[in-house]
Amino acid sequence: MSADRDDAGTAASDDADRLPAGTRVGRAALRVADLDETAAFYRDVVGLAVLDRTAERATLGVDGTPLLVLRRDADRPARSRTDAGLFHAAFRVPSRAALGEALGRVRERWRLDGASDHLVSEALYLDDPEGNGVEIYRDRPREEWPVDEGGGVRMGTEPPDVEGVVAAAGGGAEAGEAASADPVDRAPPGTDVGHVHLEVTSLSAFEAVYVDGLGFEVGTSGPDVRFVAAGGYHHHLGANTWRGRTDPAAGRGLAWFEVVVPDEGALGAVRARLDAVAGESEIGFTVDERDDGIAVTDADGIEVRVRTE
Repeated sequence: MSADRDDAGTAASDDADRLPAGTRVGRAALRVADLDETAAFYRDVVGLAVLDRTAERATLGVDGTPLLVLRRDADRPARSRTDAGLFHAAFRVPSRAALGEALGRVRERWRLDGASDHLVSEALYLDDPEGNGVEIYRDRPREEWPVDEGGGVRMGTEPPDVEGVVAAAGGGAEAGEAASADPVDRAPPGTDVGHVHLEVTSLSAFEAVYVDGLGFEVGTSGPDVRFVAAGGYHHHLGANTWRGRTDPAAGRGLAWFEVVVPDEGALGAVRARLDAVAGESEIGFTVDERDDGIAVTDADGIEVRVRTE
């Protein structure tokens, strides 16, 4: 594992009301109209490999690990401007060199919408062919993350060092050599879905399900945004109301995403917390059993699947 990579499993929590260290995001799934074009984007630009493909579904990932499921749903309407849903799915690469390689693919084969230095990470932003937001980022080592007065992780948004990221690609920064003019086709082993960022209609409803119910802890927050995490990570989930979404998710876009917990005990604790929230809160959500865990559909119609490793 690269020294640039720091997983949530390095911090522990003794609080029974919170998700344990080791909790992570698993796969994300999208409903799309054009499966061919969208799968090609995630293969050629993001750098995922096609692991399985049928006429109606494609599974993509890295080093044999599934990260993204695409399902053709051309009959479903496009997401409207008022619908809740995905802000972006964030693919975390294991090093700055890998981020530079991703930038090379984006510049050669697509278009970059933005880039930021978040103090804890460096990030690239773009949209897929159907308008779903995509982030590709790398974490700085955890010991370099700034902290606030309360000891929590402090994030920010600063201008990116794009040329430094470019120079890191292919080891050019260390070897003193120019990076290759040809993009590296595939994201390296260790790439995963680091976080998922949602657009919601209500932050209080988001907190009822994901903090009080699932057990994430609130980190960075503001009047119109929340970042929540387990195990001291900067954020596994984000939620914002920046664009004033007012209706539950109904169109194409995010179908579901996974939260993966370490064991059955953690999954049972999630069930108990959700039962308690359902009994005490007027926030509407549903919980359904699955063979490998549970599926929670929140008040915005967003489905999160919770399973064990």
